[in-house]
Amino acid sequence: MESVRIVTVSKQLPKHNRKTSDIIPFVNLWLSGQEDRFRRKVVKIFEGAGVDHRYGIMDIEEVFTATSFEAKNTIYVREVKQLGEQVLQNALSKANWLPESLDFIITVSCTGIMIPSLDAYLINAIGLKNDIVRLPVTEMGCAAGVSGLIYASNFLKSNPGKRAAIVAVESPTATFQLDDYSMANMVSAAIFGDGAACVLLSSEQSAVGPKILGEEMYHFPNATHLMGFDLTNTGLKMILDPAVPDVISNHFPKIVYPFLEKHGTSIEKVNHLVFHPGGKKIVRTVEELFGKLGKNIDDTREVLRAYGNMSSVTVLYVLERFLEKDFNEGEQGLVLSFGPGFSAQRVLLEW
Repeated sequence: MESVRIVTVSKQLPKHNRKTSDIIPFVNLWLSGQEDRFRRKVVKIFEGAGVDHRYGIMDIEEVFTATSFEAKNTIYVREVKQLGEQVLQNALSKANWLPESLDFIITVSCTGIMIPSLDAYLINAIGLKNDIVRLPVTEMGCAAGVSGLIYASNFLKSNPGKRAAIVAVESPTATFQLDDYSMANMVSAAIFGDGAACVLLSSEQSAVGPKILGEEMYHFPNATHLMGFDLTNTGLKMILDPAVPDVISNHFPKIVYPFLEKHGTSIEKVNHLVFHPGGKKIVRTVEELFGKLGKNIDDTREVLRAYGNMSSVTVLYVLERFLEKDFNEGEQGLVLSFGPGFSAQRVLLEW
């Protein structure tokens, strides 16, 4: 069986961006009708979220203006098409691939609604071949970037000599709820940002890049209530249970050890953790579990600081940082993310 390799990762940022310190005055204004203690607590959440900077498909004034679901989703559709096209072009030119050489395209997004999905537009915009296999992944939240890697890997394993692209574009900004004063809305507003990423993979013998040794999903029993969106008349309303870090912590051994064992390795042999920065608490939880083994997740923390949590896109920004480093042959990496379901997706890499 041919091996599947990750050839390249590229990113594309939306046109608007702000430092968190510049967003806080807008937060104060937005919450001016609320109790002072509550307002101060929310500002503290923003200041302590570990996010210094973020990008958005809308300017900050637009974000804090009450708009309908339709108006926000119209902006989402327009911008997602543009970002998707740019990021796929970036990746193709980085790998020196022609658009028509792609055999499989996966698009990933959960922060807006569009039918036909993004991949259909990309076929026309970039000139992909008309028998390309396409797969939109829409309801897997933060875990979907790694889900895309799993689907692409499975396709390429059974189709030697082929090429695949994963295009992830997310705009949590488009889901921000102006009239929702729940902690879930406050916390998500404090940690989320918008962005796009593209991963190219290949099962060609000539392909260069880290090899996928294994991939697997892990579903937490009876945990569908922990994370997701409620579809309301004002848009997608965030569900984020504060118990998430503890649930991850409790399941962590079951998520990691049997998976690595199955692929003939162990946590001691995994040199690099390519981990999705869900938020500061989740980062801290995983860091405590991994720090004991002398491993760091500095790249994860740095991506959170510089861009915020961009849902499915974020782990791919972390992956890009690892692809830019020089590793010794045989070094291993574990790609890991969590999302609605509740689930954990894992991919084992070898350089």
